[in-house]
Amino acid sequence: MWSLQLRMWLLVTLLFGIIYALMVVIGSSFLHVGGFSFYLIISLAMMLVQYLLGPKIVEWSMHVKYINRQENPRLFAMVESLAVRANIPMPRIGIAQIDIPNAFAFGRSLRDGRVCVTAGIMKLLDDEELKAVLGHELSHLKNRDVLTITLLSVIPMVMYHIAWQFLFYGRRRDSRGGNTVLIGLAAFIFYFITNLLVLYASRIREYFADRGSVALGNQPKALASSLYKLAYGSAKMTPEALKQTEGLKAFFINDPSRGRKEVLELSQLDLDKNGIIDSSELDLLRKSNIRLNLGGRMMELLSTHPNMLKRIKKLSEYRA
Repeated sequence: MWSLQLRMWLLVTLLFGIIYALMVVIGSSFLHVGGFSFYLIISLAMMLVQYLLGPKIVEWSMHVKYINRQENPRLFAMVESLAVRANIPMPRIGIAQIDIPNAFAFGRSLRDGRVCVTAGIMKLLDDEELKAVLGHELSHLKNRDVLTITLLSVIPMVMYHIAWQFLFYGRRRDSRGGNTVLIGLAAFIFYFITNLLVLYASRIREYFADRGSVALGNQPKALASSLYKLAYGSAKMTPEALKQTEGLKAFFINDPSRGRKEVLELSQLDLDKNGIIDSSELDLLRKSNIRLNLGGRMMELLSTHPNMLKRIKKLSEYRA
């Protein structure tokens, strides 16, 4: 757990260190080249808009309907008990009227937290599995990682605008055109690198939330089985159904677009083919070595979520 926290803080420090260093170079050498500060302000303004309007956009995109205790006592009681264990304010509870089985958490702050499940997941998981998924989502709120990712995601955006400014406009306005092009190329390289680092941060937060769910008393096998079932449920969805969540899949507990591949990998763990991953199967995975091929490593590098086999292997090392 501490190694994950250390990696996240080092990553945050590195990302902000990169942008600070680049801005110092630009500010000291090319302050008279107009435009980059404008794009920086625009990028920060976009982050502010995302922070303020983001919850409404998610609600609208996912067709979220908030519920009270009377409308769904089972779901309400699960979230309430987990919130007490996590020692966080009771979040608003919503049901997204979409068939893709999944869950997500969002909000501007801990007191503005919202936890939502889709209509599809309610039909797929048993109570123990659903509670493990909800524990994962509440852990996102407790860790405040939604805000962290929002802040980090603006850094590649800033780098992109700086690169665009210096590559295509800086040379026209400055006699030292070669230097401005070099700054632009450096910013573009940093844009690519920081984007990969933000994706890495997103994967770290998923490991954090998995560990948090177990820390709230949920069984690792319950969360492992729920991930298996969610991959299976996503694999059955049509491409049209999956497209409606494309821009928001980073919020979900797993990436629905990778369901077909994941269910093939995870079916190898289900030795008795009963549709769940039990304690003995999880223990067998814990003793195994997981090595991804080059294609698998590249796919994970460009993904918001960890490789599912690696993720469940990490779960196998936890004890409730």
